[in-house]
Amino acid sequence: MSLVPFVPTPKFEDYREQFKDHFRLERRADGVLLAQAHTLGGSVQLSVENHRALGQLFKTIGADPQNELLILTGSGEHFLAALDPEGFALEREDLQNWAYEYAYKDGRINVSALINDLEIPTIGVINGHASHAEICLMCDLTLCAEEAVIFDPHFNMGSVPGDGIHSCLQELLGVKRAAYALLTGQQIDAATALDWGLVNEVLPRDRLLDRAWKLADHIMSQPRVTRRLTTQIIRRPWKRRITDDLDGGFGIQMFAHLAKNQAIHDADHAGAAVAASRRVFE
Repeated sequence: MSLVPFVPTPKFEDYREQFKDHFRLERRADGVLLAQAHTLGGSVQLSVENHRALGQLFKTIGADPQNELLILTGSGEHFLAALDPEGFALEREDLQNWAYEYAYKDGRINVSALINDLEIPTIGVINGHASHAEICLMCDLTLCAEEAVIFDPHFNMGSVPGDGIHSCLQELLGVKRAAYALLTGQQIDAATALDWGLVNEVLPRDRLLDRAWKLADHIMSQPRVTRRLTTQIIRRPWKRRITDDLDGGFGIQMFAHLAKNQAIHDADHAGAAVAASRRVFE
């Protein structure tokens, strides 16, 4: 016997309770985990607090060897297309601190943890309109509600789109289409997202989770080592992409953020950005 024990791994019952204000967690006996992001039980409203919780969740899930596959989705009609009205009060009160803590550190961890800390297959389910859709688009498989629209509002609200969505769109769409989407706030409907290779399947919202569970059953039919090592093969493009430009993109965004001396996700600017995006394509 070793002179020292293992450090205990996270227990599902403990972190299900720990994350309950941000995610509803459900796990089958075979280790397939469903995480539904929510705000007060409804669609996610982005805040400093739930932004941080996402990376913490990924790292915790990855540290629990009982987890074998993650299905990640949102609650309600939208996936991260709204803002908590007071969700960035902390940033406004201490911009220099939270520009680093929120806009740089937490954001980088969210993306890198999805790719590097989860050594299990992932299925992203976009249940409705999505601004920060990269969290689902960078999963191994992605399902999308047929009424969903994917868009990035950063540039239209005076911010630099360097917080992961740029890496995602450049990898999946190519340089020109990504540039257009980032500079115009282009609204990409589900059919176009499927045609352009952003998502794998488009379904009615009420069929999304049934399909995700069936895909999970298929993946789980193979041995554990096969499942886990296959993720290392299929994520190599993402690993290269985030190594090459994720930190730099976040750094550029944070510089612009501080130079302007305003909160990136101020609710008024965000609302104007969505309206501006709509005007471009009306």
